[in-house]
Amino acid sequence: MLVVVPAAVDHYAGKITEDGGLGDSADTGNSIEGPINLLLIGTDERPDAPDNVRADSIIVAHINAAHDKVYLASIPRDSLVDIPEFPDTQYPGGRDKINAAFQYGFRSGGGREKGMELVANTVSDLAGGMKFDGAAIVNFEGLRGVVRALGGVRMCVDEKVTSIHIGWDKTTGKVGVPYYINDDGTPAGLRENMRPQVYYPGCHDFKDWQALDYARQRDLLANNDGDYGRQRHQQQLIKAILQKATSSGVITNPAKINDLLNSVGEAVTFYNNNVPITDWVFTLKGIKPDQMTMIKTNGGKFNAETVNGIWYEKLSDTSLELFRAMNNDTVDAFVQANPTWVTPAS
Repeated sequence: MLVVVPAAVDHYAGKITEDGGLGDSADTGNSIEGPINLLLIGTDERPDAPDNVRADSIIVAHINAAHDKVYLASIPRDSLVDIPEFPDTQYPGGRDKINAAFQYGFRSGGGREKGMELVANTVSDLAGGMKFDGAAIVNFEGLRGVVRALGGVRMCVDEKVTSIHIGWDKTTGKVGVPYYINDDGTPAGLRENMRPQVYYPGCHDFKDWQALDYARQRDLLANNDGDYGRQRHQQQLIKAILQKATSSGVITNPAKINDLLNSVGEAVTFYNNNVPITDWVFTLKGIKPDQMTMIKTNGGKFNAETVNGIWYEKLSDTSLELFRAMNNDTVDAFVQANPTWVTPAS
């Protein structure tokens, strides 16, 4: 069985991996010995707006030098940051929400690779010159296929979450959008005769559509924690996928492995920074989901400011310290000094 997983991954490597994507922010060692930093970007690409693609979520994953701990920290999509100049797409540089960096790199023919590169450059500047050993772009709709191939995932809901995207007609039972939606994506009011999908606290076995819908919500969360709640739930989904993918029911079943890797190829583009995908598998195969620590940027609390009438999030000094700790492989010390920033294990 030790041969099956690497062989299957190697078979799908061309579908999963891409060159480039990190530009000046790439680690030039072409090796993943020692500490590893990964940049994970979630997008919600829409055919009706092909050039208006922003990063729906941005997660930095840090793996310590011993390769026995993983730390995840999300950067709020509305964070006001300095986005560096990017001549490849004629972007002059400026201050904007960090999720706009992907769009400025994507436009003018830059595509996903250049969108990723500009986000990487922006995060690198925030984190004291962090270099990335790899990166991934995840299409959330495509991720449904991954969860479906796994046969669903188990997630522990930590607050009541009401979906603004999925509901049912009370009379016919047909699926529909339960809320009127404003131009900015927020709910305007419940549609007549519609009942929204609600996720209640507790541990549940979620189907693909439930897991993705739950992890996308940020408006009608019981704790009113908005994007911080969504960040936490997205990190929980990543952990749940890894837990299911590394379970004996998957890794001992070659057919399930093939289905899973085929689905991953549809949902994920992995920029491997010239390190063979089999090396990645061999290096990270010993890491278990329970060795994954989720950290709350800004301590999970809003730190808003308004500039020229536009609402932004501001990364606190401690948040910037967190990303520098990832860069320096000193996250253990950061966690010890800031224990309340750690999301409790479910």
